[in-house]
This record gives sequence, C-alpha cells and structure tokens, in this order.
Amino acid sequence: MVRIIEFCFFMLKIAIALLLAGMVVLVFGNVVLRYAFNQGITYSEELSRLFFVWLTFLGAVVAMHEHGHLGVDSVIRRLPPNIAKAAVIGGHFLMLVATWLLISGSWDQTLINLHVKTPATGISMAFFYGAGLAFGVPAFLILLWDAFCVATGRIDLATAELVRDSEEQIADDDHSSTALGRSANTLGSQG
Repeated sequence: MVRIIEFCFFMLKIAIALLLAGMVVLVFGNVVLRYAFNQGITYSEELSRLFFVWLTFLGAVVAMHEHGHLGVDSVIRRLPPNIAKAAVIGGHFLMLVATWLLISGSWDQTLINLHVKTPATGISMAFFYGAGLAFGVPAFLILLWDAFCVATGRIDLATAELVRDSEEQIADDDHSSTALGRSANTLGSQG
C-alpha cells in the first residue's frame, strides 16, 4: 500500500513539473510572439492561469504529504505529552473543518460553473474550480490519517516533525536526501 501511495505522489510531482513546463512555454512563447511578430497565442493566458491553479493545489497536496508546510511547533514541544497530543489533535480537527469547507465550496462552484465556458479555449470553468477538490480530498485524507496516527500513538510527538520551521530546513532536507540517494547509488554500483 505504501508503494502505491508513494507512486501516486511521484506521479503528482511529474504532473506538477509538466504543468510548470507548459506554463513557461505558453507565457514565454506568447511574449516572443507579441514582441517579434506582433501576434500572440489567444488561449495562452487562460491555459497559463489554469496550469498555475492546478500546479499550486497539487503542490500543496505533495507538501502536505511530506509535512513540508511551514509552521511553528515550539509550543507543542514544551507541553506535557498528553496536552501536546490533545493540542495536535485539536489543530488537526480545525484543519479538517477548514478543508471540508474548501471541499464543499469547490464542489458547489464546480457544479455551478459546469456549463460556463472560458472565452478563449471553451474549457469548462468546472475544471478550474475542480482544482480545489483535487487538493481538498487528498488533504482531508492525509489530515485524517495523521490525526489517527497521533491519537493511537503511531506518531510520537516528541520525535515527529509535523511541520517545518523554515525554508532552509526544507532545502537542507532535500539536499541531504539527494546526497544520501547518491551515496547509496554509489555504494550499490561498487558492490
């Protein structure tokens, strides 16, 4: 099951990279065409906006899965274990409520705008508002699972890292995991 979940998040990262590449090509191509040939791609702005919205929401799902969102947990670390557990579960409950509001609002907007088309491309605006659902449903499940793990003791709050304190910490973690991956590959190729 873990492999399937990790594969899904790997595919999400590929989708995010493709959306970013598409956005760069559309915007850069449109700029070049406007300045060089005094013409542009009519659907470039709409598609770029759509790609950006989906890129943002899918990136937020990946960050939530990796506990990569910035946060401050210094108060939690200073509380007694039982109170810290209750505070984390309470915080997760509030995040679940906010995520549910996002899901229900996105669902309503998706249904309302199902037959509304964008002017240049003719894509349904439901696809635009569906990005909220693409974030909300996995985020709700991730939060629910994390709350369950905290409540049952599968996540030890004394050693767990539920949020990141700074962007430098995220960058350091990325560099160390890349270096570990390289050293493991080097060791594997030597043997």
